[in-house]
Amino acid sequence: MDYRLISEALASQPNEGYEKNKLFSVMIPLIEVAGETHVLFEVRSYELESQPGEICFPGGKMEKGETPSQTACRETMEELNLQDHQLKIIGSLPPLTTPFHFTIYPFCGVIQHTPFETINFSKDEVDSIFTIPLQVLLNQIPEEYSLAYDMKMDPQFPYHRIPNGDKYEWKAGQYRVVFYYYEQYVIWGLTAKMLQYFLNILRSHLPSSEVSILET
Repeated sequence: MDYRLISEALASQPNEGYEKNKLFSVMIPLIEVAGETHVLFEVRSYELESQPGEICFPGGKMEKGETPSQTACRETMEELNLQDHQLKIIGSLPPLTTPFHFTIYPFCGVIQHTPFETINFSKDEVDSIFTIPLQVLLNQIPEEYSLAYDMKMDPQFPYHRIPNGDKYEWKAGQYRVVFYYYEQYVIWGLTAKMLQYFLNILRSHLPSSEVSILET
């Protein structure tokens, strides 16, 4: 076997994961409001079939030929009606793979040269937008809950082919659910999980005197 061919095959494989996950990208958008750094959130349109009315970051499914960052930028610009010069990516978070066969690539970007009140978001996908001061989120300890999930076995599963048969000790799964609160808004689920990771990074790496003054 020509190892070069194996190398080329590995280099060309789609980044879908072992379970052929669907790929998505999102943007954690930062914007200056009255001289203070805020995080922008969307409330999904109530007309959407999937998760109507839920709070999320801009984002969507990766199209063929796109990189994760291109997807995050395209979706954010489409949903918030922004142009290239109004959005700047300043970093990324590790991909988030869920038990539901999809992987999310989160990025952090700055909405620049654009007052919040002038953002003319897409009414087809977005019901409303709002912001929360970054410092408020950094000071909040979110609620966390753990949900257990277990194996539901195929009736035809070949127990006789594995050690200990039907007495095999399968690992039980735990799914962590995070909640943040601000005024009337409840931020939870995957959005809250990515937000928590983002905030933890800032707490670990930025001086406390600078977490609310992020240079663009």
